Amino acid sequence: MGGDEVARSRIPQLRLDELLEELQARIDAARGTRDRVHSLLEAVLSVGRELDLTQVLRRIVEAAAVLVDARYAALGVIGPDGESLSEFLTVGLSQEEIAAIGPYPTGKGLLGELISHPEALRLEELSHHRASFGFPANHPPMRTFLGVPVRVREEVFGNLYLTDKRGGEEFDADDESVISTLAVAAGVAIDNARLYEEAQRQQSWLSASAEITRSLLSGSSRSQVVELIAQRAREITGAELGDIVVPEADGRTLRLELALGGDTRKRAGLVVPREGTLSGAACTQGRPVTTADLATDPALTGDPRRAEWLGPAVAVPLGRSAGHIDAVLLLARRPGEALFTEREIGPLLGFADQAALGLELADRRRDAEQLAMLEDRDRIARDLHDLAIQRLFATGMTLQSAARFIEHPGASDRVLRAVGDLDETIKIIRSTIFGLRARDEAASSGLRARAVKVVEEAQAALGFAPRLSMEGLLDTDVPGVVANHVVAVLGEALSNAARHAQAGRVEVVLQATGTQVLLTVQDDGVGIPVQGRRSGLRNLAERAEVLGGVLELASPPDGGTRLLWSAPLGD
Repeated sequence: MGGDEVARSRIPQLRLDELLEELQARIDAARGTRDRVHSLLEAVLSVGRELDLTQVLRRIVEAAAVLVDARYAALGVIGPDGESLSEFLTVGLSQEEIAAIGPYPTGKGLLGELISHPEALRLEELSHHRASFGFPANHPPMRTFLGVPVRVREEVFGNLYLTDKRGGEEFDADDESVISTLAVAAGVAIDNARLYEEAQRQQSWLSASAEITRSLLSGSSRSQVVELIAQRAREITGAELGDIVVPEADGRTLRLELALGGDTRKRAGLVVPREGTLSGAACTQGRPVTTADLATDPALTGDPRRAEWLGPAVAVPLGRSAGHIDAVLLLARRPGEALFTEREIGPLLGFADQAALGLELADRRRDAEQLAMLEDRDRIARDLHDLAIQRLFATGMTLQSAARFIEHPGASDRVLRAVGDLDETIKIIRSTIFGLRARDEAASSGLRARAVKVVEEAQAALGFAPRLSMEGLLDTDVPGVVANHVVAVLGEALSNAARHAQAGRVEVVLQATGTQVLLTVQDDGVGIPVQGRRSGLRNLAERAEVLGGVLELASPPDGGTRLLWSAPLGD
């Protein structure tokens, strides 16, 4: 066989080898495509399983990096302004590398290119792009780039950024197609997580409103309702600070009624102007007002709370009927945390309306209770005058007439003394009737009312409402001079607690036992220092000594201070 024949016989063998190699390549490509589709489906299912938004975002970034074999991946969430990034999640960088690089990017340069032009972007060399500004110090070098926008219901939620495909290869059209598909699934998962988050938040607001209603129906005071409103709003929104202020009569200032979170001691007794404060703006405009940074906002220079270095904040009016604002709720987060968006403010405003109704009901109930008390006093006064006094007077007249027929001198004297006691009793009852019918004047000048007023005024300085309980005939058994001392001692004790105790709870008990008046003020603070100033305590002791009473101080086993002040009531 000649050489030509040998060569011709080898040609079919060569073509068969080529066909087999091409077939193997196609099989490998099909297998790779199958594996990639399988990986994509796994990634979509993994992302869709989560309902917590933070976990959803984290899974999206991790899945994107795995699908295209990228060394680095990131997801930038576009902020409310639509021009910058409010969140930035990364994969491929250690915590040490992140700390060395510094603050996360805000959406400038190449990252901002996808914000202004939300379309897929693939680069062989990212440093050659016109929008590239280079990397900050300590940033690892990156060459290839793939960016894809993530949309949620036609709204661009953020962008996926992938760099440096492993093996030094470039990102190809298949990579872009896979990530674009993942971005669509990511948008659905993000939307579901948002809806779930909103449903959970709405349920929390409804539960808080129901709790306020139950508190009102159970007879809670205004101060307790106010504290509950601020506490629940702070918990649901994740705020660091929750303050409630009320407008002052001068129309130019707002007084702090309740302070929660942050440094409550510095805010105790705070009075802020309407001008230049977030609370004042909400009070004046009658609608929610927000700021991205309470500490640095140039429009809020009049707010003393700037010194606490708080970040995003919102002020919501409570009670907006007929142009009147009952109070303003201020919520503030730490610097760098999420802004208060319309998604949050809407439910918060509904809660504020419910809370305002609760405050109004509390005030109306207090007025009704006061009216009922005055009406009850009138009824008691009428019954004493029309029934008790008349019977006692008739009994006295009968005994006095009967005394003339008693021959035994001792018995006659006893009857006459009984008549005198009846006269004295009638005088006491008449005095009591006069006190009951004094109505508002008596209610405002009695020891009970004065004690309540002192406790309410101390709330601003303490930052919370003290607990007050009263027992006995305080308005009738305690003489005016002693009552004046009691009021002064109570005010000084609460002032000391606000200035020095650093307490979170203060309990006041005022008792009239018939023989003495007892005042107990107990807190859970730091106690009285051994070398501390005691001029205020000396004043309290002197007031007790003047009346023949005593002042006792004790440190309960669970901490704090207990002050016991007592004075006799005389015969």
